[in-house]
Amino acid sequence: MELRKLDIKKELKSKVSHLGDRLSRARYFRGHGVHSPFVYAIVREVFMRSTLIEGEHRLYEELLKGGIRQKRAIQLQNLALHSGYSTFDIDGCDAELCVLTRHLSPEETLDKVQQAQHDHKTVVVLDPYQDNEREQLCRQIVREHRCTTVDNRAYLLIFNNHLPKQHFRI
Repeated sequence: MELRKLDIKKELKSKVSHLGDRLSRARYFRGHGVHSPFVYAIVREVFMRSTLIEGEHRLYEELLKGGIRQKRAIQLQNLALHSGYSTFDIDGCDAELCVLTRHLSPEETLDKVQQAQHDHKTVVVLDPYQDNEREQLCRQIVREHRCTTVDNRAYLLIFNNHLPKQHFRI
């Protein structure tokens, strides 16, 4: 009986600790509260789709080979098609869309994000909440970034285009 009480206490503490994060994201649920037509279109056309948009699906196939969950691979492929990116690079920065996995060190990730910013490329940082160190790295990236960023828990999108500095937590 005592063991079950501890489990319930632990579970409740975990749920309460995530409540603030969930409430901060609630205003962007399904795109409501997003005052950027660009980000609203991404929410509606990318995050809310469960099927692939017609077109070439090389990114989707490479992400699946790399162990990325199907739902996330679909979203990233749809992002590439929706945004008109014709090239991608996984763990590199030699394409329009740069996908950075958790296999890169924090220093390598930060270096690639800065390179992409200089070259006006879009970056996807996968698993921003993998551990405390990665979460702090992503917070630093958002703080220092001069354009729009979108955090949907599974990955952080970093746009380096004409959009103003805004951060959306979806």
